[in-house]
Amino acid sequence: MTPFSFIKKYVFVAALCIAPFYVQAQSTPKPNWQNLDLATDTTFGISTEKAYTELLKGKKALPVIVAVIDGGVDIDHEDLKTVIWTNKKEKPGNKLDDDKNGYIDDIHGWNFIGSAKGNIEFENMEATRIIRKFKPKFKDVTSEANVSAADLADYKTYVAAVAERDKLLAPAEANLKGITAFKETLDEMLKSKPADKSAGDFFKDFEPTSAIQTRIKTVMSRFVKTDADLEDFKKNQIEAGLKHYGETVNYHLNLDFDPRSIVGDDQNNDNQRNYGSNDVYGPDASHGSHVSGIIGAVRDNNIGIKGVADHVWIMSVRTVPNGDERDKDVANAIRYAAANGAKVINMSFGKPFATDKKVVDDAVKYAISKDVLLIHAAGNDNENLELESNHNYPNRIYADKSGVASNWIEVGASGFKDDETLKATFSNYGKTMVDVFAPGVRINSTTPKSTYAVYDGTSMASPVVAGLAALIRSYYPKLKAGQVKEIILKSVVKVNHDVVVIDGENQNKVPFTDLCVTGGIVNAYNALKLAATY
Repeated sequence: MTPFSFIKKYVFVAALCIAPFYVQAQSTPKPNWQNLDLATDTTFGISTEKAYTELLKGKKALPVIVAVIDGGVDIDHEDLKTVIWTNKKEKPGNKLDDDKNGYIDDIHGWNFIGSAKGNIEFENMEATRIIRKFKPKFKDVTSEANVSAADLADYKTYVAAVAERDKLLAPAEANLKGITAFKETLDEMLKSKPADKSAGDFFKDFEPTSAIQTRIKTVMSRFVKTDADLEDFKKNQIEAGLKHYGETVNYHLNLDFDPRSIVGDDQNNDNQRNYGSNDVYGPDASHGSHVSGIIGAVRDNNIGIKGVADHVWIMSVRTVPNGDERDKDVANAIRYAAANGAKVINMSFGKPFATDKKVVDDAVKYAISKDVLLIHAAGNDNENLELESNHNYPNRIYADKSGVASNWIEVGASGFKDDETLKATFSNYGKTMVDVFAPGVRINSTTPKSTYAVYDGTSMASPVVAGLAALIRSYYPKLKAGQVKEIILKSVVKVNHDVVVIDGENQNKVPFTDLCVTGGIVNAYNALKLAATY
């Protein structure tokens, strides 16, 4: 996924380096914490359970279609299968476009990054695609003075993309090399481990003969006590680290890697709409399934987890690969969702470059004309989005300077303690660019093959708000998207204390009101009480 996927945590690996993302320093929260209440549960959730108990019992509701624009959804998951959207106008398996919407057999949604030939799993970062496109023209250009006025904007984008790729590539290559060496040396060390000796005792007694063995002994003595610890460390640190940095080097930043031909569309035509397949699962539905569970996992089946909303249909629109999504696909996904009845769209993805923002803006305007509320994750780079140098696309500001998308909520991630750690360390923020914060730390939700996992990220905070929007729209179906947004923003629980914001090696304490428009955390109980007055 993009950098917006769940937060990956590698405790050390190559050269004992710190993880590629900040790790939230909080203890384990209560189960279902995102839906709990601060006053009664001492956990800064959004008071969903309180709302169901005190406000919604016995009330009627209508189902709301929520589109999950993501990497795919496991539509057969035990806790999701009964809330998956079905296109009743389409006849399954007849290979005909029964509803004449341009998509054949789109029973549960659509996949814009696949075809009958297969699916895109890995993709470049947008910076890599920009370099590949403009390198033939600009590779020998040394300054803006040597560029025509017509090419200046493209040249600036190219230079920025080169800088971004260079910034990411060097540490990724170094980490990949370091982890590889770490693994090879560790494997060699473990050849002398007696079967009847615990891993903890083995590393304690091991006599290193090189500097790298000394480092490995130090690390393993700290983190490994039992053989089970050793296996967990291998899987979640070494193997995960190799996978992460390997994907970065071999796919995300590799100028020679371009998988788009598998889709079969015209890459130069961003207005093309009818391509893709009806495979809404794809090669890895982990992220999209997790997002979907947060929104609407069945609440009363005594299994799994509890979603925020109890009357939703989840529409899977597969758009996000392991890498950066393309603007063309995002635009088509938004249009597809809006045209097929979605009233809430969740977008837990983002990137620092946009190659065709207008095509996305036009799709957003179309969705707004269909009374859709769009919810977008603010991103996991711990950046202040007020700064001109920090970008998170898509966003609500139209490229043609015509204004902003009205039916749009930008969401940062919060933790479960009402103290200085409330802002998730990884979450982007911005006094005018981010609207609200919502739970996004250690969120347990649905993952493929009827499993469950705990993820961190603004990717998890966004569907909390999408679920809340759907909850409001299901119990108060006459409300328009703009009213639902207004209710969500007006009903937050205000945070009146300072929180820690990490800036490089410094930890600054700032008012929470400096982090977002509302200065608060969304709250279902307050929102539903306010909705009743509209």
